[in-house]
Amino acid sequence: MERITPSNIQSLKPNEIFVFGSNIEGAHGGGAAALAYHKWGAIWGQGAGLQGQTYGIPTMQGGIETISPYVDEFIEFAQKHPELTFLVTRVGCGIAGFADNEIAPLFNKAIYIKNVYLPEEFWEVLKK
Repeated sequence: MERITPSNIQSLKPNEIFVFGSNIEGAHGGGAAALAYHKWGAIWGQGAGLQGQTYGIPTMQGGIETISPYVDEFIEFAQKHPELTFLVTRVGCGIAGFADNEIAPLFNKAIYIKNVYLPEEFWEVLKK
């Protein structure tokens, strides 16, 4: 069963975590990062990991190979926290400029984790 992240998240339940693409410096000035900062406790100056009701995955520091370790770290974190539901946005596909078919494969292991929801665009890539 596909667990699909809503496309326009405006509110979170207490156990839900908004997973967004950030920059390594934690300057959450635009896109999903700004939403995470203004609404759900992302910490200015923290680029990665759990922050309030958010989880940052750095996507602006280089190519796909620099994003992959952060996605792996996120997947490991999600597995250790089954009490939380992680709503993954299209990390890296906005301001960072990557395509869904570049980022989605990084989340391949997440399709088996029941508390991780992925964007519909990622599911379309992963089903192929």
